[in-house]
Amino acid sequence: MAVNTVFDVDVIVQKLVLTDDIKVKETLAREIQAQAQAKGIFLASIHDVYLSRGKGQGKNFTVPAMNLRCLTYYLARAIFRTAKRLNAGAFIFEIAKSEMGYTSQPPIEYSAVVLAAAIKENHSGPVFVQGDHCQIKASEYFKDKNKEVSGLKDMVADCVAAGFYNIDVDSSTTVKLDRPTLTEQQRDNFEVCAEMTKLIRSIQPKGIQISVGGEIGEVGHKNSTVEELTAFMDGYNKSLAKGLEGLSKISVQTGTSHGGTVLPDGTIAKANVDFKTLKDLSAAAQSKYGLGGAVQHGASTLTDDQFNKFPVVNTIEIHLATNFQNKTLDSKLFPKDLYAKMVEWTKANCQSERKATDTDEQYIYKARKRALGQFKKDIMSMPLNIKEGIAAEIEKNFEFLFKQLNVNDTKDFVIKTIKPVTTTIGLRHVQAHLDGEGDD
Repeated sequence: MAVNTVFDVDVIVQKLVLTDDIKVKETLAREIQAQAQAKGIFLASIHDVYLSRGKGQGKNFTVPAMNLRCLTYYLARAIFRTAKRLNAGAFIFEIAKSEMGYTSQPPIEYSAVVLAAAIKENHSGPVFVQGDHCQIKASEYFKDKNKEVSGLKDMVADCVAAGFYNIDVDSSTTVKLDRPTLTEQQRDNFEVCAEMTKLIRSIQPKGIQISVGGEIGEVGHKNSTVEELTAFMDGYNKSLAKGLEGLSKISVQTGTSHGGTVLPDGTIAKANVDFKTLKDLSAAAQSKYGLGGAVQHGASTLTDDQFNKFPVVNTIEIHLATNFQNKTLDSKLFPKDLYAKMVEWTKANCQSERKATDTDEQYIYKARKRALGQFKKDIMSMPLNIKEGIAAEIEKNFEFLFKQLNVNDTKDFVIKTIKPVTTTIGLRHVQAHLDGEGDD
């Protein structure tokens, strides 16, 4: 006699997150994806949306790309609830190469948990999952270029296999500002980015044009210029194999830093974003190269009065991460004893990240993210009312950001532009290259 099995998405997610067996994660992820596709939910590339925006189609909006470092299922549910209320379709879930390592969230788990959240909140249509800062480590690259690039290819292939149909290639770490011309300064950057694009196009699923982003200026360093963008794009286009689709966007530096600049008391200094430069860079990316526009990294800790300016200057995407982590760990609902254990672990295991001038507050603020993977199971095993309560608190922030970035009422535009493609997510192999430097 046949046994009726009920698909309980909450139970499946709990198993998926808590198991250490990567093959079990893959099996559960495929079960979640099958349920999602049956409900009209599918993993997708935002490439065509960006190219349409670059041509001036649709209203001005800035896509929030959100890195969820812990409580991913519950925060993703809050995002889908927000999107439903606001009829939003243009938003991205992302995780950086470095974050996959220190939060213990391999790509197959991350994409599946996001899909599970979409199922739980009765979402329909495309879901965009992105590999953020798929990054070259400069010190290793200049010792052995082939080895470092090969490692990044492995990591990106794992992401694509897991349903990350949006990939940000970050080879901006190889820019050498001491070289005599802009082209030579950007040469390693655009050559690696073109090589990575070739790899991505060779492994993307049939019917999907993966959204690939490049980066011209390392976040936290010198502000980018239109001339640098031109040098990178011209070199990239010449390096790209003939007939291949290129980039959909370009990340630039305009005055922010990852995680914000921490003051001695642990608070964050106000970042002075150069919105005129950002406007000029986005305009050049659109008019000269047909891209969606420029991308702003490191924006999570900006002040509330700055976010509504990004759509005005036609920023195509903005990366947000640290503030969601901060609101989780600093919530009054987060168990104080668990947080104390995380801080003690950080002090015992992350001293190499401490600068001689750091106060305790500065050090803990910067390093506590390293404890998220170590205490992932403890966080996921918190009482349901605490997990849902924290998510409800942060949901207010998601709604604020969606409104400020003008992504309300973008669902119809996205649905019209992105057509469903059936895929099967899985493992390529277990990752071993999760030591990137960048996140937001």
